[in-house]
Amino acid sequence: MIITNASAALDVGNLLGSLPGGVAQGLIWGIMALGVYITFRMLDIADLTVDGTFTTGGAVAAMLILNGMNPWLALVIAFIAGLAAGMTTGLLHTLLGIPAILAGILTQFALYSINLAIMGFASNKAIGVDTYALSISSRYIMLAIITGIALAVVLIGLLYWYFGTESGSAMRATGNNPEMSKAQGINISAMKVLGLALSNGVVAFAGGLMAQYQGFADINMGRGSIVIGLAAVIIGEVIGEAILGHHQNFAGRLSFVVVGGILYYLVVCVVLWLHLNSNMLKLFTAIIVAVFLAVPYLRSKQKSSFKRAGRNASKEVQ
Repeated sequence: MIITNASAALDVGNLLGSLPGGVAQGLIWGIMALGVYITFRMLDIADLTVDGTFTTGGAVAAMLILNGMNPWLALVIAFIAGLAAGMTTGLLHTLLGIPAILAGILTQFALYSINLAIMGFASNKAIGVDTYALSISSRYIMLAIITGIALAVVLIGLLYWYFGTESGSAMRATGNNPEMSKAQGINISAMKVLGLALSNGVVAFAGGLMAQYQGFADINMGRGSIVIGLAAVIIGEVIGEAILGHHQNFAGRLSFVVVGGILYYLVVCVVLWLHLNSNMLKLFTAIIVAVFLAVPYLRSKQKSSFKRAGRNASKEVQ
């Protein structure tokens, strides 16, 4: 009887039924991860502002929709609010000399109160799809997936175009070698502020999408966003390297970041399907990120050990 109940609880049909919803949410987290990618890979900064900015985007979008604004326009305003939050972190870092990670923590800390104020000091605000013509909703999963894919493609195209411009190239150079960039006349402080602003704008945009998808904005909806974003980035990079190797271009890297977000959330679906305690989800996420972070390092160590063995063997033959 116990075995029967266990098999019923782990019905594969239930898992398959939850996967489309996982893909839809994974696309939103993948879009958020594109923002994390800008700071983490372009500027070599682990920006903790995103935990607050994701909630800011959701809060701004929800309140504007509640006040009659078009949901798509609300996403644009959420993006602008994210720009302002990221710019604040950038200015704290560049003008006041506060280390980037601490500047992000300070902004995130301040955003908690700001986000509460945006929502009228309520911990959550509901925006039902029955009342408002939301741009994306969990009520219509397939439409949500199509919308998410379209938005991801447009965003990847815009980022690919921007980082090919003079300004985008200067930002990439700033992350790769700040001292050399400064010697070449690039204002690295301006590039850092711009990069942090752009990153958090994308994160807030994703937060606005998530609020519409789940039908409410919550003060804690952004908690742990940086870890999820890093998980998506790392998973996407490892999968992209495994599939395309050195043939992967910048657009491919951005695309696999979104794929990483989808894969991450599909893992979440499997964890929930296995009836593991959802409170342990952050532990599983940390383990996943640690494993994927370790893979490139371990592979490089393995290759170097093979090279050393080959050199030693050749010396012995001589």
